[in-house]
Amino acid sequence: RPSAYPGSIVPIITPNEDLLVLQDLKWGFEVGWQKGLVFNTRIESALGPRPGMWKKPIAEGRCIVATAGFFEPHASETIRSARTGKEIKRQYFFATTGDHPTFLAAIRNDDAFSIVTTEPNQWMSPIHKRMPIVLETSEVPLWLSGSFEALADRSHTELEVIPADELEPAEQPTQ
Repeated sequence: RPSAYPGSIVPIITPNEDLLVLQDLKWGFEVGWQKGLVFNTRIESALGPRPGMWKKPIAEGRCIVATAGFFEPHASETIRSARTGKEIKRQYFFATTGDHPTFLAAIRNDDAFSIVTTEPNQWMSPIHKRMPIVLETSEVPLWLSGSFEALADRSHTELEVIPADELEPAEQPTQ
């Protein structure tokens, strides 16, 4: 599993007429008011009364990231890095259950994309204060071209949760 990080080029699934196509985009929007990239989009901001930079991407640029899963750091739990020996926040790996990719809702604009986040569900909340909108396979068409607002509620989305340090070495994120 190659890892993707903000700033890396990632294959994204985008709608194109009646087809879905792969498009290589940079993870994260460059903005003048912040150092670094904006790589997550709060669904509440994008759908709020003042969506700002999210208005066009949420209306016209919804896309999908298909992945084996994703990593999030624990809010307070730390471990010693095997690589550096320093204390770091413990990483956790999240994936959907079953034999299909984990589909993450995203938005794009020009040559960049951002993962869309929402309130955490019961699997995510003990570890992190936000979570990507993880879509079931049947929800992908709704995200891409339908009335998608109800997809912000991920309370029913079951996730497999594994501490990253318990994964096989080839599956662990680099730190």
